[in-house]
Amino acid sequence: MKRIFLFLLTNIAVVAVLGIVASLLGVNRFLTANGLNLSALLGFALIMGFGGAIISLLISKPVAKWSAGVRVINNPQNADEAWIVETVRQLADRAQIGMPEVGIFEGEPNAFATGAFRNSALVAVSTGLLQGMTKEEIEAVIGHEIAHVANGDMVTMTLIQGVMNTFVVFLSRVIGYAVDSFLRRGSDNNSGPGIGYYVSTVVLDIVLGFAAAIVVAWFSRHREFRADAGSAQLLGRKQPMMNALARLGGMQPGELPKSVQAMGITGGIGQLFATHPPIEERIAALQNAPR
Repeated sequence: MKRIFLFLLTNIAVVAVLGIVASLLGVNRFLTANGLNLSALLGFALIMGFGGAIISLLISKPVAKWSAGVRVINNPQNADEAWIVETVRQLADRAQIGMPEVGIFEGEPNAFATGAFRNSALVAVSTGLLQGMTKEEIEAVIGHEIAHVANGDMVTMTLIQGVMNTFVVFLSRVIGYAVDSFLRRGSDNNSGPGIGYYVSTVVLDIVLGFAAAIVVAWFSRHREFRADAGSAQLLGRKQPMMNALARLGGMQPGELPKSVQAMGITGGIGQLFATHPPIEERIAALQNAPR
């Protein structure tokens, strides 16, 4: 219920902010006088902005299972699988969330959590992670993913992505319409948007989309620090998570499908788009965290 309220409140806030800013700047009067229905545009931007993000969230579990080749452990086939399921169960109980589905997928060291609801999520670990880490380190990684679920990170990131998408759609079309009106001033042909509108909108969708991606990536990096701290809290000490991070730093991490986790780009401006902070920074943050 809290997350539904947050979602509705975010939608209302986005529309209110865009409407107020447009009114204060006089944009609404200019655009309405020139044939653009600002209220309709606000509704269109909201639907386009949140629509894709919400649909992606709702289908995240089946898409993740398919794209990563996850095998859900319904009935453990050996002692290791039984241990993984029990570990997830214990950590989920400590985090006070419903038991997630537990899965394994083939690949280099990695793990992820996904799902639209905190009480019906999916936690999956790779075979490379299971083979390359100690049980204590694996437990810490699972704790990290459980913390993501308990913190509602999937919903939070969907809301942030939706807000950014809404601003991109709205601003690109408002600016595109203003540019088109400027280019066509004095023209008798006002039957509809001209080439200036379409070109400006496409260019601004790309440029503003990159800016939005930087903001989303910043929030994503912030949530990783929180999940690391959450794992330490669930396990009762920081060292297992620090050891797991150090171990990951010496491994070649496996690539995950974009539907599960955006690819981190290293070096130069690429650092702005990275969804995860450097391993060294994450370890340092845990070391400096209160006991």
